[in-house]
Amino acid sequence: MLKSATLITADALRSPLSHLKPQRPAASASPLLEAEVANLGYIVLRGRAGDATFMAGVAAVLGAPLPTAPRSMQRSAAGVVMWQSPDEWWLVCPRSQRDALVAQLQAAVKDCFAQVADNSGGFTALHIHGAQHSRLLAHLSPYDFDRLAVGQCVSTVVSKASFTVIRGDVSGVTLVFRRSFADYIWQLISRTGGPYGLQFVELAHCPGSLLQPLLDKGSAPLAAAA
Repeated sequence: MLKSATLITADALRSPLSHLKPQRPAASASPLLEAEVANLGYIVLRGRAGDATFMAGVAAVLGAPLPTAPRSMQRSAAGVVMWQSPDEWWLVCPRSQRDALVAQLQAAVKDCFAQVADNSGGFTALHIHGAQHSRLLAHLSPYDFDRLAVGQCVSTVVSKASFTVIRGDVSGVTLVFRRSFADYIWQLISRTGGPYGLQFVELAHCPGSLLQPLLDKGSAPLAAAA
């Protein structure tokens, strides 16, 4: 007879870095910290910036217009919107609001040449905070992160993986990348960050994440299965 199994629903998504054990931040004059921002909602919007109906419909749902300048992002009542290309944007939102936002956005653009796709199961994020964060990333990617201004985002590569970098303040950045590359990217960052004293900690000890306010209560990463 088959034993009953416990199902993990979409709303109980396991963090791809849930197997890691956060450290207690060690005292340091200039700490360099990293923490996962797990289990958010990620909605991909595709449409024409020149389509007034599309732009107005999306703005009505989000509570703010879509950003149209390269590397720009916009905070709104719905979450954080990142420009990806002239016809693509990502909305990062609380996971609990994902389904409602997808439905509202689809209704708002139903008469447009546009697409709304839920990709929440495809991405996760890692926040890096500390004075040495740009130097750390310079070892990993060809992009000049010192030129990335507060309020901007950029998509680039680290070794064989791609990620989007968001700058919410001058002290750190948040990396958004595919869950399938999470362990690979974390190992690259952690190995490179060793000489800088990089510590993997709980998000509460890693200040400045632009996405942290979007976390639902109780949305901490699920522990790895026994």
